[in-house]
Amino acid sequence: MVQKYQSPVRVYKYPFELIMAAYERRFPTCPLIPMFVGSDTVNEFKSEDGAIHVIERRCKLDVDAPRLLKKIAGVDYVYFVQKNSLNSRERTLHIEAHNETFSNRVIINEHCCYTVHPENEDWTCFEQSASLDIKSFFGFESTVEKIAMKQYTSNIKKGKEIIEYYLRQLEEEGITFVPRWTPPSITPCSETSLSSCKKQAAAMAVVIPDAALKEGLSGDALSSPSAPEPVVGTPDDKLDADYIKRYLGDLTPLQESCLIRLRQWLQETHKGKIPKDEHILRFLRARDFNIDKAREIMCQSLTWRKQHQVDYILETWTPPQVLQDYYAGGWHHHDKDGRPLYVLRLGQMDTKGLVRALGEEALLRYVLSINEEGLRRCEENTKVFGRPISSWTCLVDLEGLNMRHLWRPGVKALLRIIEVVEANYPETLGRLLILRAPRVFPVLWTLVSPFIDDNTRRKFLIYAGNDYQGPGGLLDYIDKEIIPDFLSGECMCEVPEGGLVPKSLYRTAEELENEDLKLWTETIYQSASVFKGAPHEILIQIVDASSVITWDFDVCKGDIVFNIYHSKRSPQPAKKDSLGAHSITSPGGNNVQLIDKVWQLGRDYSMVESPLICKEGESVQGSHVTRWPGFYILQWKFHSMPACAASSLPRVDDVLASLQVSSHKCKVMYYTEVIGSEDFRCGHSPTAGAADGSAWSLLSLSFSLSLCLRWRFC
Repeated sequence: MVQKYQSPVRVYKYPFELIMAAYERRFPTCPLIPMFVGSDTVNEFKSEDGAIHVIERRCKLDVDAPRLLKKIAGVDYVYFVQKNSLNSRERTLHIEAHNETFSNRVIINEHCCYTVHPENEDWTCFEQSASLDIKSFFGFESTVEKIAMKQYTSNIKKGKEIIEYYLRQLEEEGITFVPRWTPPSITPCSETSLSSCKKQAAAMAVVIPDAALKEGLSGDALSSPSAPEPVVGTPDDKLDADYIKRYLGDLTPLQESCLIRLRQWLQETHKGKIPKDEHILRFLRARDFNIDKAREIMCQSLTWRKQHQVDYILETWTPPQVLQDYYAGGWHHHDKDGRPLYVLRLGQMDTKGLVRALGEEALLRYVLSINEEGLRRCEENTKVFGRPISSWTCLVDLEGLNMRHLWRPGVKALLRIIEVVEANYPETLGRLLILRAPRVFPVLWTLVSPFIDDNTRRKFLIYAGNDYQGPGGLLDYIDKEIIPDFLSGECMCEVPEGGLVPKSLYRTAEELENEDLKLWTETIYQSASVFKGAPHEILIQIVDASSVITWDFDVCKGDIVFNIYHSKRSPQPAKKDSLGAHSITSPGGNNVQLIDKVWQLGRDYSMVESPLICKEGESVQGSHVTRWPGFYILQWKFHSMPACAASSLPRVDDVLASLQVSSHKCKVMYYTEVIGSEDFRCGHSPTAGAADGSAWSLLSLSFSLSLCLRWRFC
């Protein structure tokens, strides 16, 4: 398996030329990297004007590997070839490296780049990426992979230290500024050899007067006296190492790499809104930084959020008055670590009454709004306390818990809430303090604990009776001044006391069922199943030419091919044959086919867009400007691998798919809309549903701005 690494952007607050002077001191050997034994120059090129300097070195490494492994491999040292391409005109240095030793068994490629900071020309940025692919290594593939990644990450940590070490060395020698490259016509250079140019650079170095140093002027201040320091924030396309440390916390190099690679994948496949870095990091932590597993659950969560408009729940949904009066929970200051603190008086809450008055789905939506509010408060506390805060603390008071809380529909609602929260808000709970647990609590815990992730369970602290008042209790986690009054504290807590919900507020089973359906089915998105040999198609009639068909769909399962066709005549209505392809249905969504099997492409209908192959997990938005009136067909078709198509023999999967059409192969969630071209250009969407009005208007605007090249619409 190929191991990949991508670094964040590391920023040096020194000019590019000074960084290059420090970097060159690493050769031919570097005492700060003991494994770097030496290097020999293999090839060298320098342009006549001195702007381009390319040097290729053969580097000798003493890898810290077990002696037995070295003996089996038959080598004592490992050789790498490193090619440095310095462009003084553009102020860039590109470094490419690959292994020479065992190149037929192990493939290692690395690319590093030094560039000028985009916002401050007196600062320098550094990035690096690498890949490791072990084909075979005498049966020690796993061992070699671990050794390689361990040494690579240790060298990554040392990289910044080494540059800063040589920068201090230069400063001690009085070199704090190296002038930029200038064309020969301005500053002629007769020497062309490498040694002559080094001497010239040293001669042109500026020595800081002692008087200036006594006045407290540092090398940073002199090199960029008026350059304002940019505020650390999230870059549009890359992550800065300082930003990661400030807002996301201390991560290992491999953890940083996982975050950056998953973020890049989301930017490439989800053209619309992607989660914030903190949320991406939560999914990675939930799957121990396994990118494939984290990507899978994140894509499922993104689709779920889009379908149910969870991003807008705080602005668009108002909790019913029953919840505001009888739900005994609320936010209450923060714990000693700065995490937002949520207090839930579960023992005082009438769970049966709430379920009978509101239904399961209304309670779930309320809990989701609490989680969304928690994410917002974490962001605020990160800014207030000046350190990363990505989770909150929940204090659950079980005083009053009894057998009525174990009412079966209530427990069912609780399990459903736990399931949804675990899937979509991983690693958001920092600590759960359960206080005054009564004797009935073990029964409840036995019911719900199997549905709670192991990592989450380790964050639970359970206290019986008044144990929370002693050593290791509440005071270890919450300041005395904010302990709620009902827990013998001094702080008035505004969390509702709960109580019994009046039976007059109860609703019938039919009313609750209708309300539950209304809450989660009011969405502009539709789901459809795509079978092998049975695509899903929708028909759009266009009366006025130059209208714009827009679409937004997520590939929830499998890989599909998206096509758009035009026909002058309407397809015939689908037949209601339960065995025919025209009426295939499944619990996951409907499947509708419109293009008749006797139709011929080019005669009965024509393709108006090139086919678009979409992989599982991708989110696709696009548009098409109609040239003719008539009927347009949007088609989602099962994507077969080329090797399968080339085979003349049917596969077992193909036969089973044709016989057992009820097991769908792919699933998509989509929304389409037709708008006038003038409305499309200004980003207005007159027909968008109320549930997504403002969001779809913004999406329409993004079509015209960011997708015009991709879909050839301008």
